This record gives sequence, structure tokens and C-alpha cells, in this order.
Amino acid sequence: MSSSNAGVGGLRASLILFCSATTTNAFVHPRMAYHYLIEESSNPSFWQNQRRIQPRLYDVDSSDSFTGTDSWDNTSEEELDEEDIFPPCEVPANVEDMEGSFEHICLPRHESNENVNDILIATESTIQTLNEQSIQNYDEGEETELDNLDDKIIEGTGRVYSNSYVDLGRVDTVGFDYDYTLVTYTNALLELIYDMALNRLVQEKQYPLEMLDEKMKFDPKYSIRGLAVDRNTAWICHLSYTHKVAVAWEGRKKVSRQRLMEEYTGKRALLPKERKKRLKPLNDLFSMAECCLIADTVQFFKDKNIPFCARNAVDDILSVIGSTHISGDFHRIVAANPAKYLEPKRNLRSVLEKLKKSGKRLIFVSNSPFWYVDAGMKYMLDDKWRDMWDVCIVSAGKPRFYTDNSRPFREVSQSSGRIKFKNIEKFEPGEVYTEGCLRELTKCIDWNFVSNDNVPENDLEHITAGGGGSLVSPNVLYIGDSLFADLVDAKREFGWTTAAVTPEVDFELKMQTKNEYILAQQTIALLLNALRMIQDDLGSGERTKQDLALMDSLERMISGWRDEQANLLENSFGSVFRARHTPSLFAHSLRRYCDLYMSDVSDIANYSPQHRFYPYEAKVLSHEIEGDESECWDLDNIIQTELRGLN
Repeated sequence: MSSSNAGVGGLRASLILFCSATTTNAFVHPRMAYHYLIEESSNPSFWQNQRRIQPRLYDVDSSDSFTGTDSWDNTSEEELDEEDIFPPCEVPANVEDMEGSFEHICLPRHESNENVNDILIATESTIQTLNEQSIQNYDEGEETELDNLDDKIIEGTGRVYSNSYVDLGRVDTVGFDYDYTLVTYTNALLELIYDMALNRLVQEKQYPLEMLDEKMKFDPKYSIRGLAVDRNTAWICHLSYTHKVAVAWEGRKKVSRQRLMEEYTGKRALLPKERKKRLKPLNDLFSMAECCLIADTVQFFKDKNIPFCARNAVDDILSVIGSTHISGDFHRIVAANPAKYLEPKRNLRSVLEKLKKSGKRLIFVSNSPFWYVDAGMKYMLDDKWRDMWDVCIVSAGKPRFYTDNSRPFREVSQSSGRIKFKNIEKFEPGEVYTEGCLRELTKCIDWNFVSNDNVPENDLEHITAGGGGSLVSPNVLYIGDSLFADLVDAKREFGWTTAAVTPEVDFELKMQTKNEYILAQQTIALLLNALRMIQDDLGSGERTKQDLALMDSLERMISGWRDEQANLLENSFGSVFRARHTPSLFAHSLRRYCDLYMSDVSDIANYSPQHRFYPYEAKVLSHEIEGDESECWDLDNIIQTELRGLN
């Protein structure tokens, strides 16, 4: 078989199809994978050579087992020894690591069940061939169609993703947040916030002066957003959509599964009341600085053997981070040097002009002060940036802006930045307003919506603001970066159409097109498929110790490959959208409260103001997923074909 039409090099070029029907979310093309494996399995000498390979255990810490089963851990060495059941194999001399990321894989074998071993041999051969062909193509510098598409897909198209049906033609009002929406900050801002908070921690909270001498700095590759800090332990936790702690770090050391089970009632989760008391969400992009500072402070205390109270440390750090934001110190530095702290924003002006030209009303609603956003918007657009907006609101105090029904607006002097005291009953073009609330907003502008379709019946009692228009309407689109400050109440209380700016989407998509990530994903899919086939073969009877040990070993391999994927995403927690192998709490909230999401607000420029977004059908139950297996790579059929080649 030539390398031009087989192997992962060819496979990568066809892995554009996203198989939403598989539990592994693998990018696979059924015909390419099927014909490739059929061609390999037709070679008798290939399979004869494979049967001579001796199995060995994949050396992965069992404390991080994929399913959390403890069958192997509860068995003593005298009862069952790993080396006796799964003797190690020799790695062929001609197989080398690709950039050190992958090694030759040998699956364990069953002590007495040859049918199970045939499944393992077939799976092992498939994985090995995919890896070896990929290494060959990598060494040869083979360029695939996907390599040519990477830059275009990630940097050129600017896609907007939909969780629900959205007709932009019906949207008559578009609101925008400022921070991380209209402007995007460089890592220099998070470094600045980290440094300022660290100095406050030492100077105001009297933490050891040595912390300033340790050269502690913000690490952009440590954390992601959507995490939570446990006040009782100071652990930084990544939660699944069921609120289970999938991954936790104490300082810069990963918390073992055993400690997670001990701390969180044996199931890696807390009761709702306790969860609200202990876990502090770290949801927005600003929170990455406090997340890193908490971890570094804990690690400093542990390295220096300094006794400390975790709750006090967390409260102190959250306090100094809050003071850093409230003081306005970093705001003044950013406003004085926007070129250093603000990333260039492609197509921002064209996005706003296109929406305005189509007849949509534009509303600027930010929690930041006027003088700060004024400096940034002048840098991004020009001195007349306010002319593009029908309403400009600063220091809005979201989410209180949505929930308070009686807070009036005040006008801001654009020359001095001071607050005026006159009563605001109507917004004037070009003026800037502060504070206020949504109910007052409807009174101050001509807020007339086309319809109130899709308004929940239980919300009808408060859809009208006295003297104003309807508060509840899907014809308002609000775009922001913070799920809970910007979007949740807008969607939950008022039925607005919401769009989240999530720059992690483009980054993770780019990482997932890399050869190493695809190989890890396909290896996990094959191992999971092997586990299912093995259990089908074993039937519904009692499992022997050898059966359970074999499955535990395969599960540890899967866990190891999931760690490999997380490492490829260049941070300690893995994907923002996946907590290990399940959707993260952040992803769950994104789907629940956001109709649209995109990597950059400029991505809207690629769509008509009357564009209609059609979401992919959501599959959440196993029987629904199995009903669509024909659309994806049929792993079971492929392995069965290989098994026939063994006989």
C-alpha cells in the first residue's frame, strides 16, 4: 500500500466531517478509514506478524482511571500480578516517537480468552498502523489537503456557531459589551493585573515579602476560564456539566483521584448547598489572573513549608483582585497605552456599519467607566465612535442592570467624565449615560418590537415596563464575553437572543486539526470500541479477576490518551469545553444560555444582516446517538473485518 493513498496522512485530509453522533467527538470519514483498513487486513503476512507481538501494560497511574472503577486497586499483588498476566513487549527498533508525543502501543492480553485476544490484536494493529503511517508521513514532510486548509479555516472564515435557530432579519436591536467583546486584550493586561494584585497581597494583606523576590509571574498556559476555586482547599477545579470535579490542581500539582474522592464524598461532587458555599466560579477571561495567583500563592507556601489557612488565602486573593479592578489603576495604564494592551480587531468598523445600515439599533452597554472605554474605542475606531451608537451606557453594573427595576440613569459629562444630576427621561443622540436598568432603558428610547413570539407563559406578567415597551423579546441580540455577567439574565429573564464571544473556539479547533490530536482521538475511539466488543463477547455473566484487570488496564490507557490530548492544548486543565471526556460546566452553560457563539465579534461581518442560523441537531441520549452511527466511522465493522483476516 503506497503512502499516497493510505494511512493517517491520507486520513487527515478527509477528517473534516465532525461525527456528532459518536461519544468521542472524533473527526472521521467512513469511506477513507474503512477502505484503508480493509486494504491492510487483506495482507496475511501483516496479521501473522502481529500475532507474534507480545503485549505489555501501558504505564499509567491507576488513580486516574477512566471510569473510576477500583477492581484492580482492590486486588493484592499475591492474588493477581500485572506482569504475570500482561508481560511486556519489545518496542521495534524502527519505530520512533513523533516529536516525542507518541510511542509504540501494545495492548494487554487476556490470560485464557482467545476471542478477546483476537479483538485486542485487531485493535492494536489498527492503532499501530495509524501511528506508524503518520510518523512516516510526518518524517517525509507530506503535505495534506487539511494542512493547506488550516490557516483558512481558523484565520480566514470567521465562523459563527449556533445552538438554536436565529433569524438575524428579525433582530432590530443589537447590544454589545466592551471588555473582551468590542476589544480584545493581550496577555500583557493579565500580567499587569497579576502583578498589581500580588503587590497588594504583600503590602496590604502582609503576605511574605519573599513572594516579590520569587519572580512570580502570570502564566498564560496554566489556566482556562470556566473553572472554580474551592475555598476550603484552595484547589482550582474544572467541573463537568453534572458539577463533578473532573480535574483539580493544588498549587502547581495535580490532585490525585483518590484525594478528589476523599474530599468530595466519594463521587467527586458536592451537594448543591455545600457547592454554593465552597466553590467560587472563575468564569470570565479576567479570572485567569486570579486563578494563576491562587495557584502560585499556594505553591509558594507549600515549597517554603509555611502553614496556611486555605480559606483565608483564597479570600485574601479574591479581595486584592477585586481591589485591583475597583481602584482603576490598571484602567489608567491601559488607557494611556492601548497599543500595548489591545489586540487589532479586524472588521470591527464594517460589522457596526453593516448592522447600522440594515436598520438595526446599536446599544453600547459596558461595566467599565466612560473615560476608559472612550480611550479604547478611539484607538479601535476614531474620535467620533459614539456617532455609531443609538445608546451608550457605561458603568452599567451588569448583571444588576437586568435585575434592578428602579435604578435611574445619569448622564456623564464627556469633557470631564463627571456625573450630572439632571433627571433622565429620554436619551439624546451622542450623549453617554451611566448606571440605570433595563426597565428604565425601555422608557428612554422608542422600544417597539415586532412580536413577542416564544415568550414563556410564566414571564407574561412582567413583559411590559410601565410607560415603555416590552422587556421580553427575541428581537434583541446581545453580544458579550461573560456568560453570567452579560448573557444569562438577558436570556433567562427577558428571552433575548444572546451571543457569546469565545476566543477558545478557534484555538481549540486549530489544535484539534494537528496530527497528534487526531491520532489520540482515534486511539481513544478504538480502545472504547474494543471495550464494548470485549464485553459483548464476555456476555452477561460474572466477570473473572482477569476480565476486570484487562478492562481496568484498557481504561487506564484511555485515561493516558486523554491526558495526551489535554497536554496538546497547552494548559493544565485541557479543553474549555470538555471536562475530561464529558462536556464541561462552561460548555453546558454556553449551550443553555447562548443562541450563538463565535471567536471574535468581527466574525459577524461574514454574514448577512438577514442571515438565518440553523443549529445542528443536539444528541444527548445514548439511544439517539446509536441511531445515527451509520453517518460516522463504523469502528465495530472495521474491527470485525480485521478479525476475519485473522482466521
